[in-house]
Amino acid sequence: MAFLLGNSVISSHFRSHSQKADESVSLSRRGFHVEPGPREKALLAEDPALKRFKSHKKSVRVVKRVGDVLTIVVVAGCCYEIYVRAVMREEARKQAKEST
Repeated sequence: MAFLLGNSVISSHFRSHSQKADESVSLSRRGFHVEPGPREKALLAEDPALKRFKSHKKSVRVVKRVGDVLTIVVVAGCCYEIYVRAVMREEARKQAKEST
């Protein structure tokens, strides 16, 4: 009986801590709008010297798409290889049982 009482105390303790954590998270997410100062505005302004280093959106999309396709192909190849090895192992087991 004391064991059940101990569990309820522990669970209520965790619940109270999780509620406090939820409150603190919701408070920290609430931000106040503050207008950026002149230094922040200067840092966020577009710099013409860096313009030539910016990537072009279309080429970035193409590279991302090629990377995604290659990832899918590699994962599919790995899954196929695992499947083939599992089937071959099962066939080898069946042949071993038949020969004995």
